Amino acid sequence: MFIGREEELKTLKDQLKSRSARFIAIKGRRRIGKSRLIEEFSKEFKNKFLFTGIPPIRGVTKQSQKEEFILQMSSQGMPRLKADDWSELFWALGRETTEGPALIVLDEIAWIGSKDPAFLGKLKVAWDRFFEKNPQLILIVASSISSWIDKNILNNTGFLGRVDSILTLRELPIQECCKFFGTRAKSTSNYDKLKLLSITGGVPKYLDAIDTKLSVEENIQKLCFSKEGLLFNEFDRIFHDLFSRRSNTYKDIVETLTNRLSLEQSEICSLLQRTKNGVLSEYLNDLCEAGFLSADFTWDLKTTKINKKRKYRLSDNYLRFYLKYIAPNKQKILKNTYKEASLYQTLKWESIMGFQFENLVIHNRDLLLRHLKIKPGDYSFDGPFFQTKTRLRKGCQIDYLIQTKNILYIFEIKFSKNPVGMKVIEDIEKKIKALSFPRHVSYKPILIHVGGVSDEVLMSDFFDECIDWTKFLTI
Repeated sequence: MFIGREEELKTLKDQLKSRSARFIAIKGRRRIGKSRLIEEFSKEFKNKFLFTGIPPIRGVTKQSQKEEFILQMSSQGMPRLKADDWSELFWALGRETTEGPALIVLDEIAWIGSKDPAFLGKLKVAWDRFFEKNPQLILIVASSISSWIDKNILNNTGFLGRVDSILTLRELPIQECCKFFGTRAKSTSNYDKLKLLSITGGVPKYLDAIDTKLSVEENIQKLCFSKEGLLFNEFDRIFHDLFSRRSNTYKDIVETLTNRLSLEQSEICSLLQRTKNGVLSEYLNDLCEAGFLSADFTWDLKTTKINKKRKYRLSDNYLRFYLKYIAPNKQKILKNTYKEASLYQTLKWESIMGFQFENLVIHNRDLLLRHLKIKPGDYSFDGPFFQTKTRLRKGCQIDYLIQTKNILYIFEIKFSKNPVGMKVIEDIEKKIKALSFPRHVSYKPILIHVGGVSDEVLMSDFFDECIDWTKFLTI
């Protein structure tokens, strides 16, 4: 069943109204649903050709990609060619799509063309000579290596002005995620849903793997703590398929962030014992573009000027869970140690859910903005906020902050199965006291929780609002 992506699907369908050929690029992390979205969109076409590249495993060459492309052409009804040049293949494809509505998809284009320096140039020529001539043709290129699309197509002078639309797929909103529980969405507690979502995030492939007839712990045991499990094997596949020979360097970077909320680039360099240079900046950018890290910028609350410093956060919940809880037990899992073990005692959810829950909230910030009736044009900045320590001010970190013209919305995000106690007020008071912001600006402290709030906290009337996050889990 196709779940979510209504806006993205509408964006694609709107391209059908155009009077000229359309060139569309789709980006997004592995397993985020690019191929599934394309498949759903392809139902609009009778004349369609969908291709995908071979993962870059050892032994795969540019010739291997070409031969696979020819096989896929043949399997979709085209004559079997003996061509050895991309120009010939694109010419044959252009001949099949000269008139009427037609769709051509090059999925995982980075795999298809990264080893062949002539590929992109010949694709550009094919677009100009063949594909663009059909005003009802749509060409879609997609890749899990978003930085490759940026560098080789979006920022390539050869394709300048040719790409008509760019779609970047993010994690599904939390309300869409709940639809994967199907008929058991009502019978599954919100606490149990959050346990699973803390691991899968809003990644459709992972959500689709949930067996709703099993308990949460049984699902996690099956997916994460068995040697056949999708999420047990996924980590190595992600890094090998996306980053190939440089995968170990990317792994080292994400590992530095496993037990930390966020780090500056200089701090990551120090932990990796590497000098700060453009190469590491490129790696960090690749991980952000792939959807695994977030580069959170901060800003001056008084001047609203953006600070050049960035803090990198491991924003992918699956990666954090894998590195912190699966990888250290890899050998035990391979020996089936967890096959009969109970995860109720093994996994301490209170400690697991801290960072994981914050990520879920931040990924679904649109829900908060709508709940607070804050329109896009009403605020200057929003996001996790950090204030660096100087001679004149203290340093502090805010879980999430929204700055409008006259108000600071200061969020404290707490995951607890039990009601949140008075210490939360003490914690956020220290942060507010450290913040340096204009005198004319008011502030509103807001608590986000899942397990309720103690009577003492409510009676204190400290928070302008206490938001029960589970309210957003209702379909």
